[in-house]
Amino acid sequence: MNTVGVRELKNRLTHYLARAKRGEDVVVTERGRPVAVLRPIHCTDQPQSLEAQLARLAAQGLVVLPTRKPLKRVRRVKIDGPPLSKAILEDRR
Repeated sequence: MNTVGVRELKNRLTHYLARAKRGEDVVVTERGRPVAVLRPIHCTDQPQSLEAQLARLAAQGLVVLPTRKPLKRVRRVKIDGPPLSKAILEDRR
């Protein structure tokens, strides 16, 4: 995801300008809320990236962006014995 906070954008502006020159959209956030989209000038008529579209909808108040990081991959647990559904059916009798 090409999202950057205002402080990091200020500190590494050249890096994010280079990304915009390559055609990437960079969503600028202030305190976790999207406030701007940095994109190359020749791409103004082209469709926006998903992140840019979500940022625009969040700025309009139509959606709420997640504040937590996504969950890490969960490892499945294998259990020996009869299936849980069978135990539930027996318990209901």
